[in-house]
Amino acid sequence: MKTALITGISGQDGSYLAEHLLSLGYRVVGMMRRSATPSTGRFTAIEDQIELVSGDLLDQSSLMRIISDCQPDEVYNLAAQSFVHASFTEPIHTGEVTGLGVTRLLEAVRICAPEARFYQASSSEMFGDVFETPQTEATPFHPRSPYGVAKVYGHWATINYRESYDMYACSGILFNHESPRRGLEFVTRKITDHVAAIACGEKDGIALGNLDARRDWGFAGDYIKAMHLMLQQDTPDDYVISTNETHAVREFCEIAFGRVGLDYNDYVSIDPRFYRPAEVELLLGDYSKAKQKLGWEPEVSFAGLVEMMVDSDLKRRLDAGAEIKRGNLPDSFA
Repeated sequence: MKTALITGISGQDGSYLAEHLLSLGYRVVGMMRRSATPSTGRFTAIEDQIELVSGDLLDQSSLMRIISDCQPDEVYNLAAQSFVHASFTEPIHTGEVTGLGVTRLLEAVRICAPEARFYQASSSEMFGDVFETPQTEATPFHPRSPYGVAKVYGHWATINYRESYDMYACSGILFNHESPRRGLEFVTRKITDHVAAIACGEKDGIALGNLDARRDWGFAGDYIKAMHLMLQQDTPDDYVISTNETHAVREFCEIAFGRVGLDYNDYVSIDPRFYRPAEVELLLGDYSKAKQKLGWEPEVSFAGLVEMMVDSDLKRRLDAGAEIKRGNLPDSFA
Protein backbone atom coordinates (compact mmCIF):
# COMPACT_ATOMS: atom_id res chain seq x y z
CA MET A 1 0.00 0.00 0.00
CA LYS A 2 1.38 3.40 -1.00
CA THR A 3 1.40 6.25 1.51
CA ALA A 4 0.55 9.79 0.40
CA LEU A 5 1.07 12.90 2.51
CA ILE A 6 -1.20 15.83 1.61
CA THR A 7 -0.51 19.29 3.03
CA GLY A 8 -3.54 21.54 2.95
CA ILE A 9 -5.87 18.55 3.18
CA SER A 10 -8.66 20.70 4.65
CA GLY A 11 -8.87 22.77 1.46
CA GLN A 12 -10.87 22.20 -1.69
CA ASP A 13 -8.14 20.35 -3.59
CA GLY A 14 -6.92 18.41 -0.56
CA SER A 15 -10.34 16.93 0.15
CA TYR A 16 -10.91 15.84 -3.45
CA LEU A 17 -7.39 14.42 -3.71
CA ALA A 18 -7.80 12.47 -0.46
CA GLU A 19 -11.01 10.90 -1.74
CA HIS A 20 -9.36 9.98 -5.04
CA LEU A 21 -6.28 8.42 -3.42
CA LEU A 22 -8.39 6.44 -0.97
CA SER A 23 -10.36 5.04 -3.92
CA LEU A 24 -7.03 3.85 -5.36
CA GLY A 25 -6.08 2.04 -2.14
CA TYR A 26 -3.64 4.58 -0.68
CA ARG A 27 -2.91 5.23 2.96
CA VAL A 28 -3.59 8.97 3.22
CA VAL A 29 -1.92 11.20 5.80
CA GLY A 30 -3.20 14.76 5.94
CA MET A 31 -1.30 17.69 7.43
CA MET A 32 -3.28 20.46 9.11
CA ARG A 33 -2.26 23.46 11.15
CA ARG A 34 -3.15 23.10 14.82
CA SER A 35 -6.33 25.00 15.62
CA ALA A 36 -8.81 25.28 18.47
CA THR A 37 -11.55 24.59 15.92
CA PRO A 38 -10.15 22.19 13.28
CA SER A 39 -11.64 22.67 9.82
CA THR A 40 -12.59 19.19 8.64
CA GLY A 41 -15.92 20.04 7.02
CA ARG A 42 -14.76 19.32 3.48
CA PHE A 43 -13.77 15.73 4.25
CA THR A 44 -16.12 14.73 7.08
CA ALA A 45 -17.30 11.70 5.09
CA ILE A 46 -13.78 10.24 4.92
CA GLU A 47 -12.29 11.59 8.16
CA ASP A 48 -12.19 8.13 9.73
CA GLN A 49 -10.22 6.79 6.74
CA ILE A 50 -7.33 9.27 6.86
CA GLU A 51 -4.61 10.04 9.38
CA LEU A 52 -4.46 13.68 10.43
CA VAL A 53 -1.20 15.15 11.72
CA SER A 54 -0.42 18.63 13.00
CA GLY A 55 2.17 20.65 11.09
CA ASP A 56 2.89 24.03 9.56
CA LEU A 57 4.82 25.18 6.49
CA LEU A 58 6.33 27.87 8.72
CA ASP A 59 7.84 25.27 11.08
CA GLN A 60 10.72 23.23 9.65
CA SER A 61 10.89 20.85 12.62
CA SER A 62 7.24 19.84 12.32
CA LEU A 63 7.70 19.07 8.62
CA MET A 64 10.76 16.91 9.24
CA ARG A 65 8.98 15.06 12.05
CA ILE A 66 5.94 14.32 9.87
CA ILE A 67 7.99 13.16 6.87
CA SER A 68 10.22 11.02 9.07
CA ASP A 69 7.27 9.43 10.89
CA CYS A 70 5.00 8.62 7.95
CA GLN A 71 7.69 7.90 5.30
CA PRO A 72 5.46 8.84 2.36
CA ASP A 73 5.81 7.48 -1.15
CA GLU A 74 4.19 10.64 -2.50
CA VAL A 75 3.97 14.17 -1.10
CA TYR A 76 1.37 16.62 -2.41
CA ASN A 77 2.01 20.20 -1.31
CA LEU A 78 -1.36 21.92 -1.56
CA ALA A 79 -1.00 24.16 1.49
CA ALA A 80 -0.69 27.90 0.84
CA GLN A 81 -2.09 31.32 1.57
CA SER A 82 -4.10 30.98 -1.62
CA PHE A 83 -6.39 34.04 -1.70
CA VAL A 84 -4.85 36.43 -4.24
CA HIS A 85 -6.60 39.56 -2.97
CA ALA A 86 -5.40 38.91 0.60
CA SER A 87 -1.81 38.63 -0.60
CA PHE A 88 -1.76 42.39 -1.25
CA THR A 89 -2.53 43.10 2.41
CA GLU A 90 -0.47 40.17 3.75
CA PRO A 91 2.53 40.03 1.38
CA ILE A 92 5.10 38.91 3.98
CA HIS A 93 2.93 36.10 5.32
CA THR A 94 2.08 35.01 1.77
CA GLY A 95 5.77 34.87 0.87
CA GLU A 96 6.65 32.89 4.00
CA VAL A 97 3.92 30.26 3.51
CA THR A 98 3.36 30.08 -0.23
CA GLY A 99 6.99 30.66 -1.22
CA LEU A 100 9.49 29.68 1.47
CA GLY A 101 7.12 27.01 2.80
CA VAL A 102 7.77 25.02 -0.38
CA THR A 103 11.52 25.03 0.25
CA ARG A 104 11.02 23.97 3.86
CA LEU A 105 8.94 20.99 2.72
CA LEU A 106 11.33 20.08 -0.11
CA GLU A 107 14.22 20.14 2.35
CA ALA A 108 12.32 17.90 4.76
CA VAL A 109 11.62 15.42 1.95
CA ARG A 110 15.24 15.55 0.74
CA ILE A 111 16.59 14.73 4.20
CA CYS A 112 13.94 12.40 5.62
CA ALA A 113 12.41 10.62 2.59
CA PRO A 114 14.62 11.26 -0.47
CA GLU A 115 12.91 8.58 -2.57
CA ALA A 116 9.46 10.13 -2.14
CA ARG A 117 7.83 11.74 -5.17
CA PHE A 118 6.89 15.40 -4.67
CA TYR A 119 4.08 17.44 -6.21
CA GLN A 120 4.02 21.24 -5.98
CA ALA A 121 0.79 23.13 -6.61
CA SER A 122 1.89 25.93 -8.92
CA SER A 123 -0.60 28.43 -10.32
CA SER A 124 -1.62 30.20 -13.50
CA GLU A 125 -1.29 33.43 -11.48
CA MET A 126 2.45 33.09 -12.14
CA PHE A 127 1.79 34.15 -15.76
CA GLY A 128 0.13 37.39 -14.64
CA ASP A 129 0.61 40.00 -17.37
CA VAL A 130 0.83 37.31 -20.02
CA PHE A 131 3.48 37.26 -22.73
CA GLU A 132 1.44 35.00 -25.02
CA THR A 133 -1.95 33.36 -25.33
CA PRO A 134 -2.55 30.55 -24.67
CA GLN A 135 -0.04 29.95 -21.89
CA THR A 136 2.07 26.79 -21.93
CA GLU A 137 4.82 25.28 -19.79
CA ALA A 138 7.32 27.40 -21.76
CA THR A 139 5.54 30.75 -21.34
CA PRO A 140 7.61 33.25 -19.28
CA PHE A 141 6.21 34.36 -15.92
CA HIS A 142 5.21 37.94 -15.05
CA PRO A 143 3.26 37.68 -11.77
CA ARG A 144 1.02 40.58 -10.78
CA SER A 145 0.42 39.85 -7.09
CA PRO A 146 2.44 38.83 -4.03
CA TYR A 147 0.67 35.47 -4.31
CA GLY A 148 1.85 35.03 -7.89
CA VAL A 149 5.39 36.05 -6.93
CA ALA A 150 5.43 33.52 -4.08
CA LYS A 151 4.15 30.79 -6.39
CA VAL A 152 6.94 31.53 -8.87
CA TYR A 153 9.47 31.09 -6.06
CA GLY A 154 7.93 27.76 -5.06
CA HIS A 155 7.81 26.62 -8.68
CA TRP A 156 11.48 27.33 -9.30
CA ALA A 157 12.49 25.88 -5.93
CA THR A 158 10.83 22.62 -7.00
CA ILE A 159 12.73 22.61 -10.29
CA ASN A 160 15.96 23.45 -8.48
CA TYR A 161 15.61 20.52 -6.08
CA ARG A 162 14.83 18.23 -9.01
CA GLU A 163 17.95 19.32 -10.87
CA SER A 164 20.26 19.65 -7.86
CA TYR A 165 19.39 16.52 -5.90
CA ASP A 166 17.83 14.28 -8.55
CA MET A 167 14.54 14.32 -6.67
CA TYR A 168 11.31 13.26 -8.33
CA ALA A 169 9.66 16.67 -8.05
CA CYS A 170 6.89 18.00 -10.30
CA SER A 171 4.93 21.23 -10.55
CA GLY A 172 1.37 21.34 -11.78
CA ILE A 173 0.61 24.77 -13.21
CA LEU A 174 -3.09 24.65 -12.49
CA PHE A 175 -5.42 27.24 -13.93
CA ASN A 176 -8.48 28.31 -11.92
CA HIS A 177 -10.35 25.28 -10.66
CA GLU A 178 -13.56 25.51 -8.70
CA SER A 179 -16.20 23.35 -7.03
CA PRO A 180 -18.96 23.47 -4.44
CA ARG A 181 -16.15 23.11 -1.87
CA ARG A 182 -14.48 26.37 -2.90
CA GLY A 183 -14.11 28.91 -0.10
CA LEU A 184 -16.63 31.76 0.03
CA GLU A 185 -13.80 34.31 -0.30
CA PHE A 186 -13.24 33.28 -3.92
CA VAL A 187 -15.27 35.17 -6.51
CA THR A 188 -16.77 32.06 -8.12
CA ARG A 189 -18.20 30.69 -4.88
CA LYS A 190 -19.14 34.19 -3.74
CA ILE A 191 -21.28 34.48 -6.87
CA THR A 192 -23.00 31.08 -6.60
CA ASP A 193 -23.65 31.49 -2.86
CA HIS A 194 -25.19 34.91 -3.46
CA VAL A 195 -27.32 33.58 -6.32
CA ALA A 196 -28.80 31.00 -3.95
CA ALA A 197 -29.28 33.61 -1.22
CA ILE A 198 -30.94 36.07 -3.63
CA ALA A 199 -33.24 33.36 -5.00
CA CYS A 200 -34.29 32.51 -1.43
CA GLY A 201 -34.89 36.16 -0.55
CA GLU A 202 -31.99 36.33 1.91
CA LYS A 203 -29.99 38.94 -0.03
CA ASP A 204 -30.89 41.63 -2.55
CA GLY A 205 -27.69 41.82 -4.58
CA ILE A 206 -23.96 41.24 -4.86
CA ALA A 207 -21.02 43.65 -5.27
CA LEU A 208 -18.16 42.50 -7.50
CA GLY A 209 -15.00 43.94 -9.05
CA ASN A 210 -13.79 43.50 -12.62
CA LEU A 211 -16.50 41.65 -14.56
CA ASP A 212 -14.37 41.61 -17.70
CA ALA A 213 -11.45 39.67 -16.21
CA ARG A 214 -11.17 36.40 -18.11
CA ARG A 215 -10.11 33.08 -16.61
CA ASP A 216 -9.70 29.46 -17.65
CA TRP A 217 -12.04 27.72 -15.17
CA GLY A 218 -12.23 23.97 -14.60
CA PHE A 219 -13.56 21.51 -12.01
CA ALA A 220 -11.27 20.75 -9.05
CA GLY A 221 -12.39 17.11 -9.05
CA ASP A 222 -10.91 16.74 -12.54
CA TYR A 223 -7.69 18.59 -11.76
CA ILE A 224 -6.65 16.51 -8.74
CA LYS A 225 -6.54 13.44 -10.99
CA ALA A 226 -3.86 15.20 -13.03
CA MET A 227 -1.83 15.77 -9.85
CA HIS A 228 -1.77 12.03 -9.17
CA LEU A 229 -0.92 11.17 -12.77
CA MET A 230 2.13 13.45 -12.69
CA LEU A 231 3.69 11.33 -9.94
CA GLN A 232 3.12 8.05 -11.81
CA GLN A 233 5.40 8.83 -14.76
CA ASP A 234 8.91 7.47 -15.39
CA THR A 235 10.49 10.92 -15.17
CA PRO A 236 9.36 14.07 -13.33
CA ASP A 237 8.16 17.07 -15.31
CA ASP A 238 5.92 20.14 -15.09
CA TYR A 239 2.47 20.39 -16.66
CA VAL A 240 -0.15 23.02 -17.41
CA ILE A 241 -3.60 21.83 -16.32
CA SER A 242 -6.46 23.82 -17.83
CA THR A 243 -9.50 23.59 -20.12
CA ASN A 244 -8.24 25.50 -23.18
CA GLU A 245 -11.21 27.88 -22.74
CA THR A 246 -11.44 31.36 -21.26
CA HIS A 247 -14.55 33.04 -19.87
CA ALA A 248 -15.26 36.44 -18.31
CA VAL A 249 -16.56 36.87 -14.78
CA ARG A 250 -19.58 38.39 -16.49
CA GLU A 251 -20.26 35.06 -18.25
CA PHE A 252 -20.00 33.25 -14.93
CA CYS A 253 -22.63 35.61 -13.51
CA GLU A 254 -24.90 35.16 -16.52
CA ILE A 255 -24.95 31.37 -16.23
CA ALA A 256 -25.18 31.38 -12.41
CA PHE A 257 -28.15 33.75 -12.22
CA GLY A 258 -29.72 32.15 -15.28
CA ARG A 259 -29.70 28.83 -13.44
CA VAL A 260 -32.50 30.16 -11.21
CA GLY A 261 -34.23 32.19 -13.92
CA LEU A 262 -32.79 35.57 -12.99
CA ASP A 263 -30.92 38.29 -14.93
CA TYR A 264 -27.57 39.14 -13.34
CA ASN A 265 -27.88 42.76 -14.48
CA ASP A 266 -30.66 43.24 -11.93
CA TYR A 267 -28.53 42.14 -8.98
CA VAL A 268 -24.83 42.75 -9.67
CA SER A 269 -23.15 46.06 -8.78
CA ILE A 270 -19.53 47.13 -9.21
CA ASP A 271 -17.44 48.05 -6.16
CA PRO A 272 -13.93 49.44 -6.83
CA ARG A 273 -12.73 47.90 -3.54
CA PHE A 274 -12.74 44.51 -5.23
CA TYR A 275 -10.37 45.53 -8.01
CA ARG A 276 -6.79 44.33 -7.59
CA PRO A 277 -3.97 46.91 -7.38
CA ALA A 278 -2.44 45.14 -10.40
CA GLU A 279 -5.05 43.30 -12.46
CA VAL A 280 -4.62 40.08 -14.42
CA GLU A 281 -6.90 40.52 -17.42
CA LEU A 282 -6.64 37.21 -19.29
CA LEU A 283 -5.56 33.67 -18.48
CA LEU A 284 -5.95 30.80 -20.95
CA GLY A 285 -4.04 27.55 -20.62
CA ASP A 286 -2.99 24.94 -23.17
CA TYR A 287 -3.08 21.44 -21.64
CA SER A 288 -1.76 19.67 -24.77
CA LYS A 289 1.30 18.32 -22.96
CA ALA A 290 -0.81 16.82 -20.17
CA LYS A 291 -3.12 15.26 -22.73
CA GLN A 292 -0.24 13.75 -24.68
CA LYS A 293 1.95 12.54 -21.80
CA LEU A 294 -0.55 11.92 -18.99
CA GLY A 295 -3.63 11.03 -21.00
CA TRP A 296 -5.51 13.68 -18.98
CA GLU A 297 -8.42 15.80 -20.16
CA PRO A 298 -11.05 17.85 -18.27
CA GLU A 299 -14.47 16.24 -18.02
CA VAL A 300 -16.77 18.93 -16.58
CA SER A 301 -17.70 21.84 -18.88
CA PHE A 302 -17.68 25.50 -17.82
CA ALA A 303 -21.48 25.72 -17.80
CA GLY A 304 -21.70 22.39 -15.99
CA LEU A 305 -19.29 23.65 -13.32
CA VAL A 306 -21.24 26.85 -12.68
CA GLU A 307 -24.56 25.00 -12.52
CA MET A 308 -23.08 22.38 -10.16
CA MET A 309 -21.97 25.12 -7.76
CA VAL A 310 -25.29 26.99 -7.85
CA ASP A 311 -27.23 23.76 -7.31
CA SER A 312 -25.08 22.87 -4.29
CA ASP A 313 -25.51 26.28 -2.63
CA LEU A 314 -29.22 26.27 -3.39
CA LYS A 315 -29.74 22.74 -2.04
CA ARG A 316 -27.96 23.63 1.18
CA ARG A 317 -30.42 26.46 1.79
CA LEU A 318 -33.49 24.49 0.79
CA ASP A 319 -32.46 21.60 3.04
CA ALA A 320 -32.26 24.12 5.90
CA GLY A 321 -35.87 25.17 5.29
CA ALA A 322 -35.52 28.13 2.90
CA GLU A 323 -37.94 28.64 0.00
CA ILE A 324 -37.59 30.12 -3.47
CA LYS A 325 -38.73 33.77 -3.39
CA ARG A 326 -37.27 34.97 -6.70
CA GLY A 327 -36.84 33.18 -10.01
CA ASN A 328 -37.40 29.46 -10.14
CA LEU A 329 -35.87 26.10 -9.21
CA PRO A 330 -33.53 24.50 -11.75
CA ASP A 331 -35.13 21.63 -13.68
CA SER A 332 -32.84 19.16 -11.90
CA PHE A 333 -34.67 19.90 -8.61
CA ALA A 334 -38.04 18.82 -10.02
